[in-house]
Amino acid sequence: MTVRGEALLLVGHGSRSEASDAEMHALHRMVAAALPEVDVALGFLEMSEPPAGRVIDELVAAGASRVVVLPLVLFGAGHAKSDVPAIVIEARSRHAQVDIRFGSPLGLSGPLVSLLGHSLERLDAAGWPLLVVARGTSDPDANGDAAKAGRLLAEWNRSDFHLVAFTGVTGPSVPQALDMTAALGYRRLAVAFWFLCTGRLVERARGELGDFAGQRGVDIIDAGYFGPRPEMVPLVLERYRDALEGRPVVNCDACAYRAAWPGLSDRVGQPVGAGHSHLAEEHRHPH
Repeated sequence: MTVRGEALLLVGHGSRSEASDAEMHALHRMVAAALPEVDVALGFLEMSEPPAGRVIDELVAAGASRVVVLPLVLFGAGHAKSDVPAIVIEARSRHAQVDIRFGSPLGLSGPLVSLLGHSLERLDAAGWPLLVVARGTSDPDANGDAAKAGRLLAEWNRSDFHLVAFTGVTGPSVPQALDMTAALGYRRLAVAFWFLCTGRLVERARGELGDFAGQRGVDIIDAGYFGPRPEMVPLVLERYRDALEGRPVVNCDACAYRAAWPGLSDRVGQPVGAGHSHLAEEHRHPH
């Protein structure tokens, strides 16, 4: 690895799915091609190699004088609010001479809504009842953003009815949401995944959709997820430039680390790194 001074580290969550890893690497290559003057690297929090903390060390050893660390996650849940910031803090303690900056998650943005919206249009699903599937978290703020994403996508698609379902942690689950559409008598359904890449959760949800369609005779159109498309690159570049200009943004208005939510009040004021910060080194967090 030869570094010219400016470096960007994209931090993915990591997955046990080889297809997911392949898509993350494909997005990495697209971003690197768009920033020929910057050395763009890819690291992960868990399950996939290499660990993000080790990649920072390698970039610094190769001569990086500034490293922007950008979480490749969609919403500001624990990974963006705690785990990746902890990696940055720990790296700064090891490399005090290097400018190591934290970037914002991709967030809830117009380009993401339009990307899935255009996918629905190409499938002639405009106006269909809509199910938006997101990855649930224990962070009410992030789950609220998922609900807003569903509403915005429904507005784009001119869907009179929509639901947001989650693949875990919170509800409604995908089967619960499908049962609701059946109880209301809908015989067709458009589905969009608010996921960056494929993986076990997307595969499981698609299996549930297939079972439901077969058992209930419902016509389902699958608009897919974001994936390593060229349309994703400008948003990543925007977050990179935000970090360079000192404008990273993580919403705190309803954040569980700031607001006392029932059952989560112990999170208020909790130090960063309560989740996967130890993965900045060589360790792995078993699930």
